[in-house]
Amino acid sequence: MKSKSIIISMVLLLSFSVNAQTDLECKTKLSLFHQPAITQKYEEAYEPWLFVKNNCPDLSLAIYADGEKILKHKIENTKGEVQLSFINSMLDLWVMRQKYFSSVTPQGEYDAKACQLQYDYKTELSKTPLDLFECFHRAFSTDKDTFTHPKSLYSYFSLMVELFDGDKKSSADLFKTYDDINEKIEVEIQNYSEKLNELVEKLDNGGTLTRSEENKRKAYESYLKNYTLIQNNMTIIADKRATCENLIPMYSKDFEGHQNDSIWLKRSVSRMYHKNCTQDDLYEKLVKQYDKVAPSADTKVYVATVLFKKGKDEEGYNYLEDAYKLESRPYKKANIALRIGAILSEKGQYYKARNFLSEALKLNPSNGKPHLYIAEMYKESAKNKNCGKDNFHQRAVYWLAAEEAQKASRVDPTLQGSVKSYVESYLSKAPTKEEIFLSGLSGKTLKIECWINRSIKVPKID
Repeated sequence: MKSKSIIISMVLLLSFSVNAQTDLECKTKLSLFHQPAITQKYEEAYEPWLFVKNNCPDLSLAIYADGEKILKHKIENTKGEVQLSFINSMLDLWVMRQKYFSSVTPQGEYDAKACQLQYDYKTELSKTPLDLFECFHRAFSTDKDTFTHPKSLYSYFSLMVELFDGDKKSSADLFKTYDDINEKIEVEIQNYSEKLNELVEKLDNGGTLTRSEENKRKAYESYLKNYTLIQNNMTIIADKRATCENLIPMYSKDFEGHQNDSIWLKRSVSRMYHKNCTQDDLYEKLVKQYDKVAPSADTKVYVATVLFKKGKDEEGYNYLEDAYKLESRPYKKANIALRIGAILSEKGQYYKARNFLSEALKLNPSNGKPHLYIAEMYKESAKNKNCGKDNFHQRAVYWLAAEEAQKASRVDPTLQGSVKSYVESYLSKAPTKEEIFLSGLSGKTLKIECWINRSIKVPKID
């Protein structure tokens, strides 16, 4: 018994000694791969990193943060079976990170990254569109809160479109996936808009951004650009496949089974509204049911659109005001004010429209669309010569339109491209240098009356 006890003690001691030695070696090699990884010397970092990953996987988060960069370099600089082995190593690395550092490894984010990697190398991995769609769908369904990367959201949608076009998914599947992803994008746009608004307000109040805040501003603007880009592309793609001819029979068939489903009703009403299917009796039926099941600011706006279509403008306007009063969240309230402004603008009620659009700007100053709506209303007044005592004053309104449009690009980076074309169009219709000279108003400030009630400075010419 004594000898057996001695043997056990020796084994434990030896084991402890080996473990201690391995632990020491891991810590040494950790620094040997971490520093080269920082300076992007990934080939030098690879061997010591591999040792630490295989022997001490719970030692440091750097194993996974640096390892991702190291393997990304390997994948991009190899081919064939070697590249395939590194792709699989990356997928395994993210699984290990979830196991050993789950608290800093959001499941939706890392599952989406794994799906995206497989999507990017689908040929090498022999993945079908259905395989990849199911991968993204699981990731999104499991943890959509952290499934946020614009590229992965767009890949998820693109796969659904590919399956739909190949008759492997139905119209209902396509539109549900579109709505799920689009609503997620709206959440992220709201998130980054609110963050950006704080910085915009600081600048508007005469403040200066710190270096950290400036970096954040650029990051927020970048995300907003990307989300807006993929949202617009998704809408174009979905709209080509969503016509009144196929929406109306689909929603008519499904209405009975979903008439108490507020989410289904909201999406159906929204799609028919944006596809201009509002003349059909089904739209009114859906709107009234939506307002009955889940009355809200949104439902009031939709009811108002039905009333406007029927020529009941006063009643419709009352619904719009109710919608605005019902909403309390600034970002949502701003969106409703924008929608109301757009509707009133279409009805030619420019003064009321501008009031709501101005409110939208106060509530969400990083959204430049209200500026463009206001600019377009100025343009229409200039074109129709509704404001101004003579031809020069009437066309001077085009300068006001250009000035308003330029404000949009200052606050909203997603509109810079379109703003340029708007401004060029407005300025091309404004008085020429010769007309300014002959008028004797160079550098003077003109007061534009009627609903506009604004002043504009005539460009100064030599």
